[in-house]
Amino acid sequence: MNIAGPVYRLYEWWLYSQLDSSHNPRHIGLILDGNRRYARQHGAELPWYGHHAGAHKVMEVLRILWEAGVKVVTLYAFSIENFERSGEEVSEIMNILQEKFAEVIDNPDVHKHKVRIQAIGRVDLLPEDLQIGIKAAEEETKNYRDYLLNIAVGYSGRSELVDAVKAISHKVKTNLLQPDDIDEEIIEDHLYTKDIPDPDLIIRTSGEERLSGFLLWQSAYSELYFEQVYWPAVRRIDIWRALRSYQKRGRRFGK
Repeated sequence: MNIAGPVYRLYEWWLYSQLDSSHNPRHIGLILDGNRRYARQHGAELPWYGHHAGAHKVMEVLRILWEAGVKVVTLYAFSIENFERSGEEVSEIMNILQEKFAEVIDNPDVHKHKVRIQAIGRVDLLPEDLQIGIKAAEEETKNYRDYLLNIAVGYSGRSELVDAVKAISHKVKTNLLQPDDIDEEIIEDHLYTKDIPDPDLIIRTSGEERLSGFLLWQSAYSELYFEQVYWPAVRRIDIWRALRSYQKRGRRFGK
């Protein structure tokens, strides 16, 4: 008799019973890593086998987080550095992103949970068709306020800070701001994530233990959780483990 299945389900039930929804993070950042290694692991010759599998996984994980009451999720979908990959791979990723933004408009889970969609990053670097798809998704959900989904695309934490410095410098130059007026609040007002709480928890899949430029300013006091599985292979229990780990930590913010 194979008892692995029942034991796993028992453990899954026990882990779920340990979660305290009142202490779940408000904002989770997700670094979706490991798509290409997942493809190689499954014998695929082309890396976008993993990208398609990873894109399919996104909504499954979002449902888990929304059901857990996580109000803000920021996905690290495509960095500025990713443009340095082969043209064929970048083109395939852009097509996948365009397809997924288009799906948002009719996605029942998005409308059920009243999720506002927002792209953050240098969206102007993206293909025009993808930009149009992003604007359509943002427009379709602009009046939703219950949940927020940020999709970091064409994103770099350093570029975000550069853009913030440029915008502040322009205001100083035109006498809208004085140098002595600049403080943390002013800087935060010029980030892509203006008016959004900093991430309480950042989860990175694939076993890599670094942020790779993700939300550099905002992550100063974020809790970090590094999951060993590749993004397309993430399961509900993996997300619950991350939430349980967060709930067991004591956040002191340097105090």
